[in-house]
Amino acid sequence: MTREERKVITASSLGTVFEWYDFYLFGSLAAVIGANFFNPLDANGQPMFNEATRNIFALLAFAAGFLVRPFGALVFGRLGDLVGRKYTFLVTILIMGASTFVVGILPTSADIGIAAAVILIILRMLQGLALGGEYGGAATYVAEHAPHGRRGFYTSFIQITATAGLFLSLLVILFTQLAVGPDNFRAWGWRIPFLVSIVLLGISVWIRMQMEESPAFKKMKAEGTHSKAPISEAFGQWKNAKIAIFALLGLVAGQAVVWYTGQFYALFFLGNVLKVDPFTTNMLIAWSLLLGSGGFVFFGWLSDRIGRKPIILGGCLLAALTYFPLFKLMSAEANPALHKAHSEISVQVVTDKSTCSFQFNPTGTARFTQPCDIAKAALARASVNYSVVDRPGATAAVVIQNGTPIPADSRTFAADLGRALTAAGYPSAQNTSVVKMATPVDIFREQPAVLIGILTVLVIYVTMVYGPIAAALVELFPTRIRYTSMSLPYHIGNGWFGGLLPATSFAMIAQTGDVYFGLWYPICIALATVVIGLFFVPETKDRDIFAADGPETPQARPASASV
Repeated sequence: MTREERKVITASSLGTVFEWYDFYLFGSLAAVIGANFFNPLDANGQPMFNEATRNIFALLAFAAGFLVRPFGALVFGRLGDLVGRKYTFLVTILIMGASTFVVGILPTSADIGIAAAVILIILRMLQGLALGGEYGGAATYVAEHAPHGRRGFYTSFIQITATAGLFLSLLVILFTQLAVGPDNFRAWGWRIPFLVSIVLLGISVWIRMQMEESPAFKKMKAEGTHSKAPISEAFGQWKNAKIAIFALLGLVAGQAVVWYTGQFYALFFLGNVLKVDPFTTNMLIAWSLLLGSGGFVFFGWLSDRIGRKPIILGGCLLAALTYFPLFKLMSAEANPALHKAHSEISVQVVTDKSTCSFQFNPTGTARFTQPCDIAKAALARASVNYSVVDRPGATAAVVIQNGTPIPADSRTFAADLGRALTAAGYPSAQNTSVVKMATPVDIFREQPAVLIGILTVLVIYVTMVYGPIAAALVELFPTRIRYTSMSLPYHIGNGWFGGLLPATSFAMIAQTGDVYFGLWYPICIALATVVIGLFFVPETKDRDIFAADGPETPQARPASASV
């Protein structure tokens, strides 16, 4: 690797790390943000939404940033193919950094009511637009500097940036919590990680100002072969559009759900379902990222030898086959008392199913007040496995171990339910079996060690599907429309299939009463990707990507395109 190539990779990767840091702060602080921005008070000064509903809102606001990513891919992908890679992703980082900083100074719902939530979601959408243009630019820029036969290895450093950004966000949050204390962190200290982003923004802009334009783009511009209408050429012509569709369904969709399950859903499952405290949850995830992230480079390097498809599809298949046993083992280790209760204690909601709602409210305007909804929300908050028994005409009641029904419309329902669950064997708030780390290095005991091992396996799956994906997408499309063509399927896959995973899985759990039911979402998508990718996606590792009208197989790299 030459000095110039190292500079390209370092500059692209470091700037992208900071951008992912900005984006992931929201996900890492979803519970705190839900309490501060999705907690308006009614006329009596009481919170309008319960904790479960606030968590759904926070997850949906997190997902809002992902929903708009494909639109950012179109806007900035077009600019990247028209005016160049360098200046386009300089603009994206300015938008991302500024939006994140504003979150740090935004008044909460206690100060300005529902307007706080509206402004926050707008800022999340701006972040999503910026991120939609960032990844395609960075991946294309590095790939177009890479020597033939080493694109998987070179672009794998870009793949590390998302995990590194998450890892950095977790570290900043943890150190801030330690510095200001848990109470101050919940009150005002959560703003500090957002405000720190202004420093990272300055560093990122300075780094990207030092970068030169991609040699492939400069060659194409000099020859006059660049596209005048990248979007219509990429998606209006079937020969190009079908490649984007196969790339989405046969590579990216499975990669996205494996990636978000291994990092974000694991974080959510530990904290919200298994009731592990935030410090321990973040430290367990941080250690697994530290141990497993080398897989990005390893699998990127390996894909230059054996191909992109075997590694990506193999990772999807392994994940789909092992998610259930891994998450059940995680439950047994993280909270043994809760895991035992799940398997041994029968809990039913006896109700008229026609009165139950699907408690998924993206607008934040609905209130779930039917007895059935109250009962299911209370059980979901307590991480109770339950089933719903349909009894037409019945008013909802919770029955535990064939005991006395507890009416959900009773004024003392919450207290009665808590006492009944504890008496039946569900752990109380003073549960001593749940894993708890005293310090960041408190990892040499069975519980944290086993959990870090499980989470590291999940991260290895992430590195398998994500390490080679940038090279695979770059190689599928011609230089003249590469930025646009690869960005859209990548961000539909990661923005929609992946970004909606936490909220969708949570709603599936609440609907069925099974804490593991949400895993069916990533499993089904990963298996579909294996089938589609196997039959419809070509292997690309030997393609020459410097042909303006399309990748060719295989050729020597043009001398005029060297770094």
